[in-house]
Amino acid sequence: MLPAPESLTATAPDTFQTRFETSKGDFVIEVHRDWSPNGADRFHNLVSGGYYDDVRFFRVIAGFMAQFGIHGDPAVSAAWRGRKIADDPVVASNTRGFVSYAMAGPNTRTTQIFINFGDNSRLDGMGFPPFGKVIEGMEVVDQLYSGYGEGAPSGPGPNQSQIQYQGNEYLIQEFPGLDHVVKATIVEGSGGAADA
Repeated sequence: MLPAPESLTATAPDTFQTRFETSKGDFVIEVHRDWSPNGADRFHNLVSGGYYDDVRFFRVIAGFMAQFGIHGDPAVSAAWRGRKIADDPVVASNTRGFVSYAMAGPNTRTTQIFINFGDNSRLDGMGFPPFGKVIEGMEVVDQLYSGYGEGAPSGPGPNQSQIQYQGNEYLIQEFPGLDHVVKATIVEGSGGAADA
C-alpha cells in the first residue's frame, strides 16, 4: 500500500523533472510550479509516493491526448478519490507536450492527468491549467497504444468506473494492449525538496 494521502502534502520545488519509464520507453516531464501551484504540488507528492508506478494509459485518443492516473489497486484509488485540489488559473496553454489534470468540473482535480498530442488550446478556456511539459521522449508518448479509442460509454475503450473499482485486473483482462508506467521518479538535481 502507498503512503496515506494525508502524509503527502509537501510543497513542490519551483521547477523539477520527473522521469516516466513505460512499456514503450521513457519520457521526462518538466514541471513549473508557477503554471499551476496546486497541480504541481499534488503531482510532486504523487510521484514521490510511487502513485503512478504500474498505472495504465487507459484513454489514448490519437491526435488529442493520452490520459492516465487511475491507480491499479482499487483501495489506493478509493483513498485518493475524494482528495480534490482547488483550481489554478490557466497560465500555460494546452498545446503539444503540455500536461494537465483531467477534471469533472470546478475544483475536482485529483490524480488523473493527460498529455496533449496537438494544439488543444480550446481547453484553456475550459479551465484546464497545464502544470508541466514533456521535454524528452515525446516520440514515446506518440507511440502509446491508442487502438481502443474513446472510453465507455462513448466508445469501446475502458470504463473509468470499472477501473476505479477493479483496477489493473479489469484492464489487463479486457484491454491487454494498453501501455503502462513501469516507474515514475523525480529526477535527481531537478529541484530541491521544499518545506511543507
